[in-house]
Amino acid sequence: MVRSVYDLLTAQDHLLNQQNLEVIWHKHVSLKVSIFAWRLLRDRLPTRQNLANRGIISMELRLCIAGCGQVEDLNHLFLSCPFSEALWPLVRDWFSVVGAETQVISDHFSQFIHYAGDRKSRRSFFHLIWLLCVWVLSKERNDKLFRNIHSFLPHMLDNVKSYSLWWLKASNVSFNFGTQNWGSSPLVCMDIGWLLCTCNLTIVIAIFGCQVIN
Repeated sequence: MVRSVYDLLTAQDHLLNQQNLEVIWHKHVSLKVSIFAWRLLRDRLPTRQNLANRGIISMELRLCIAGCGQVEDLNHLFLSCPFSEALWPLVRDWFSVVGAETQVISDHFSQFIHYAGDRKSRRSFFHLIWLLCVWVLSKERNDKLFRNIHSFLPHMLDNVKSYSLWWLKASNVSFNFGTQNWGSSPLVCMDIGWLLCTCNLTIVIAIFGCQVIN
């Protein structure tokens, strides 16, 4: 079933490059999340900009539902809206990772994965978290629009933490860490903490060196 859906989706779009296809599929996420990621990369999500372009709503209604006054397109919804923009640093702080975010969705994924270094298991974990973050942001937007439910950033971060733990446990019965350990030290739980800290220290040294030179 999953394979047939994969063949159907990839056959419909020759514009998705290999990197984008790697964004869509992850062994720890459900099929609906993969389909969501596919729609995201094709810019097929019902953002207000897309709805206006299709004539479903007027151009005057393109503005972000968060009230920031900007047009709600794909990059704004997930990256540059003040609400979504604030989530990514919280996630990086959870990992103790230093970095900055780009405002283009495909570049953002590549940059986020780059924080993990070269080891496949670390990149896979950061891939999982990236998919989860855009999924949580999408659910928050829909809850706000259709159910008038407004979440605060700490609650959204808690969702990222709890959902990621559930997703990992669902596909790995031996992953027996509790919410407390996971919430405080996810990289240690994944046995990738020390190496990632080494990569992170290298980034800090590089940034500090540039500042000294300047």
